Amino acid sequence: MGHDGRRFDERVARLKRTAKEVRRHIIEMIFEAQSGHPGGALSAADIVTALYFDLMRIDPARPRWADRDRFILSKGHACPVWYASLAMRGFFPMEELKTLRKFESILQGHPDMNKTPGVDMTTGSLGQGLSAGVGMALEGKLVGKDYTVYVLLGDGELNEGQVWEAALSAAKFRLDNLVAIVDRNCLQMDGYCEDVMPMDPIDGKFAAFGWATSSIDGHDMAAVVRAIEAARDARGAPTCIVASTTKGKGVSYMEDVRAWHGKVPTREQYETALAEIAAG
Repeated sequence: MGHDGRRFDERVARLKRTAKEVRRHIIEMIFEAQSGHPGGALSAADIVTALYFDLMRIDPARPRWADRDRFILSKGHACPVWYASLAMRGFFPMEELKTLRKFESILQGHPDMNKTPGVDMTTGSLGQGLSAGVGMALEGKLVGKDYTVYVLLGDGELNEGQVWEAALSAAKFRLDNLVAIVDRNCLQMDGYCEDVMPMDPIDGKFAAFGWATSSIDGHDMAAVVRAIEAARDARGAPTCIVASTTKGKGVSYMEDVRAWHGKVPTREQYETALAEIAAG
């Protein structure tokens, strides 16, 4: 194995360790708050870890730095994964994680750009994040900035027509500084996505709308890093990465179980979850 190969493997190993820490914080935050959405936060942990601990150009000391890369968590209810990553990167003190969803906390149940350092867009109502991402990416083109805008979407929110209006706009304006990542965990609040509203082929739909596309295992850290790097460096069109994931990833009793979309573990379940994440 060459030097570059060893260095890449070391990056991946470091990110895997970091993702375990992010997952631990997700469980601790939600248990402390006795409120929150563990399933979709856990499924997105590898993607968000790769972005915040390796791929994005950010400066925790300057949350509003004009040249920073932007991130939008369109599925805002999964915010514990974002808050954990922001705190670990130093955007605010780790102690704040204990205040999730508490009155006057900077960490509300959905991300608030006016409260939380490092949050670029307030989200909550599903389906709106990609539109905001289009606006940010278009601004970058108009003012000559070279930042990249990353939008993490849930597969359930692809039911919203606004997502596809945004997809049309992104292709029209050739926003190759825009990367959409679909957390394809196949579950939404009311059941399996295919039962609520079939959306496949997601990659084919985005391709038909003029996007470059790729499909990956969203828990294969090496694949995640390579796909995002390729999307970041692509030119001529926006890119959509469809990342196949497992809702509740890392906690056996939560995996692929609809009830854990928004549910708090008992004390015994909490301890089991932390043990399984540590051993994973």
